[in-house]
Amino acid sequence: MLASTPPAKSVEIVEVSVRDGLQSDPAMASTATKVELIERLLAAGIKRLEAVSYVNPKRVPQMADAEAVMAGVPRPEDVTYIGLVLNRRGFDRALATGVDEINTVVVASETFSQRNQAMSTADAAGVWHDIAGHAAGAGIGTSVTVSAAFGCPFEAALPLERLVEVVDMVMASPPDELALADTIGVAVPTDVYERVAAVAQRLEGTGTTLRCHFHNTRNTGIANVAAAVEAGVRVIDASAGGIGGCPFAPAATGNIATEDVVYLLERMGYSTGIDLGALIETASWMEAALGHGVPSMLSKAGAWPPAAG
Repeated sequence: MLASTPPAKSVEIVEVSVRDGLQSDPAMASTATKVELIERLLAAGIKRLEAVSYVNPKRVPQMADAEAVMAGVPRPEDVTYIGLVLNRRGFDRALATGVDEINTVVVASETFSQRNQAMSTADAAGVWHDIAGHAAGAGIGTSVTVSAAFGCPFEAALPLERLVEVVDMVMASPPDELALADTIGVAVPTDVYERVAAVAQRLEGTGTTLRCHFHNTRNTGIANVAAAVEAGVRVIDASAGGIGGCPFAPAATGNIATEDVVYLLERMGYSTGIDLGALIETASWMEAALGHGVPSMLSKAGAWPPAAG
């Protein structure tokens, strides 16, 4: 189930490297590599992470081993494993493999929704409403990501009024958590302040927590994290090493790196409960495991002040 709302001076990190990070990686990581990555992330203090995706393996072959991954992961009581599902079939697979939470996606723009999920935004919201009822019956945690919440790769700007309209569609069946995703990395802090305020107002009194998911495609992702936290968001997605992006959006590279986010937040006075040194070591391990470098800055520069020794 979802964790309770973090204290005012702490921020919860939802680790997405194993799913959102690896889904478009050319390395085609093995099941064993994914499980070891999860083990390393848990050892660093991660408590909630996207582990698998129950989508068509022909479209996302990197995620074809969801059942095998979930069969191999450790099961500490304080860790929440999230599975991405886009339809009822995916939900049934997720339930059978014992994930703790499911996340589904509703794309805010019509063109990208058709490209990403082959359905309209309204139809995607309808899929969520169907899944919501089954999830409630199964007692499983739920989150919905509103994708392209800051801009669309095909329609350009996404008006604020359209975002609010889509959020209202989703909230007809309130999830435990709603995430605003800057899928193509176009937002700047002023956008974040504006959209977080507008969406937070729609969530008042519903019990739904607000989360943010940023990409660093245009080098604004870390600034957007700071803006979101200053605006009151206390749950942030991040990807160890900064790997990943959306395979269905042109040039949508650059998840924000977990180690960079943890450094930022800890220096700002927020607690994350994550061992930064262990994360940096994990990023170095990832480079060897995947056979290529990773984008994160902390994996290159290290923390500051340097550790004594």
